[in-house]
Amino acid sequence: MEDAEGIELQITAADDHKEPNSSNDAASINNKMQLPKLIHYKWWLRVTCYILFLVTGQSAATLLGRLYYDKGGNSKWMATFVQSAGFPILLPLLFFFTSSINSNTATNPISSSFANKPEGPKLSTLTFLYIGFGALLTGDNLMYSYGLLYLPVSTYSLLCATQLAFNALFSFFLNSQKLSPFVLNSLILLTASASLLAVNADSENSAGIPRRKYVIGFFCTLGASATYSLYLSLVQLSFEKVINKETFSTVLNMQIYPSFVATCGCVVGLFASREWESLENEMKEYKEGKVSYLMTLIWTAITWQISSVGLLGLIFEVSSLFSNVISTLALPLVPILVVIFFHDKMNGVKVMAMLLAIWGFLSYTYQHYLDDAKSKTSLTSENEVAGAQLETG
Repeated sequence: MEDAEGIELQITAADDHKEPNSSNDAASINNKMQLPKLIHYKWWLRVTCYILFLVTGQSAATLLGRLYYDKGGNSKWMATFVQSAGFPILLPLLFFFTSSINSNTATNPISSSFANKPEGPKLSTLTFLYIGFGALLTGDNLMYSYGLLYLPVSTYSLLCATQLAFNALFSFFLNSQKLSPFVLNSLILLTASASLLAVNADSENSAGIPRRKYVIGFFCTLGASATYSLYLSLVQLSFEKVINKETFSTVLNMQIYPSFVATCGCVVGLFASREWESLENEMKEYKEGKVSYLMTLIWTAITWQISSVGLLGLIFEVSSLFSNVISTLALPLVPILVVIFFHDKMNGVKVMAMLLAIWGFLSYTYQHYLDDAKSKTSLTSENEVAGAQLETG
């Protein structure tokens, strides 16, 4: 009798389990339809934060860099050193995100199974990547320092704008980046904006610059723009083909370790060139005083790190071309900040450059909106097909 009752209870339980099964499936379908929306909003939030990091960090670092040279700074290796030396401020963030990931995977076997797929690269591979990118950054930053020292500001800015063309070329071959009409329109507008600003910018008299140094500065800036664009494309390729992990800690690792290598290279260069011997006199003769000299270098290093995190985050979330577009967008914004903090004059040409930059940015954003709408439409169609199959089943 007890066996019979047990069998009846099992049958009833099985029936009860089958009854709500269809409703559970329907609920799961609805949850799957809601989940992409949540992921979509989180993605835009991350991208917005990275854009703010890049634009504000780059603008502040550029202003501080000009302040360093204008007030008496003259060391090329020191200007290169501060572009990478601020990486220790990111170590607490790296520790926090790494610890949170480890605790989640330890307590949740489901997240642990997802975290283990796909496998990360070998330590030797990562070491090779970090050393290679660090050496690339050292050379790139040094070339920018030479260009800024030996060229008028207008020529320097004009040559820096060529990085968009280099990046589009490298992204096409290395990252399979499609150049749609809106993207091409954005590149043209942003390049025109930076070029217009550069032609109009106040600059030093190039007649006082020896021709040999002028040629060195010209080719160093052009080479730095090409090297920087190659760096962006290679970082994106590494994220997609080598690292294969979608976590913020991977972005921090890609910033911290190459920056450490680049900083070590700058220290070697600082001592090998014997520029370190003149740093004490440079600090004493700095127009704003010793404290201002140190604070200028410290905050330059910090703002470069903030900018680099935003740059790598955009490469990770979108593409190297998009990160370069946002980086170029910051160039016309610098004159606005110069007007506020350095009381520079704002004329019609600078306003036109800013409007062109905003137009180019909106053009590129609209292309991403079209791509996003297309992906959402295809996802909705797939969910509707899945729901129809469930109802017929």
